[in-house]
Amino acid sequence: MSAPTTQHTYTIKEAAALTGLPASTLRYYESIGVIAPISRGATSKHRVYDEDDLDQLMWVACLASTGMSVEDMRQYMANAQRGPAAAGEQVGLLSEQERRLAYEAGQIALRQRYVRLKIDYWRAIEADDAPRAELLSAEARTLADQLKRPRKH
Repeated sequence: MSAPTTQHTYTIKEAAALTGLPASTLRYYESIGVIAPISRGATSKHRVYDEDDLDQLMWVACLASTGMSVEDMRQYMANAQRGPAAAGEQVGLLSEQERRLAYEAGQIALRQRYVRLKIDYWRAIEADDAPRAELLSAEARTLADQLKRPRKH
């Protein structure tokens, strides 16, 4: 017969430190249903996190780090409770997030290109290369127009 194992418990401060999520965020995610309600200490009534809670929080922290919306995180976590039956919905949520991230990456690449053009422009000015500076300035204006366009998904 094996001895019963006791699961380690954590305070909200410890859970915050371990997950990288502020305590206020942990309380907020619980209050709006992103994570399941956390058990409370019998006498203190303070939140008591266990290993399963931390596992759940780590998944949420990873989703949050991708920039996923709170509503999508809530749906993802609810779907996870349904198991394989929700696989298609999970793929849909994650595919949509992947699409958003690809768009953001494209926007960042455009902004980086703009900055590189402006660096090259000022180097041309510094080198007294007016024809190159004018060419770079025109290219930067075209790129600036792309950056100002309304967001398309």
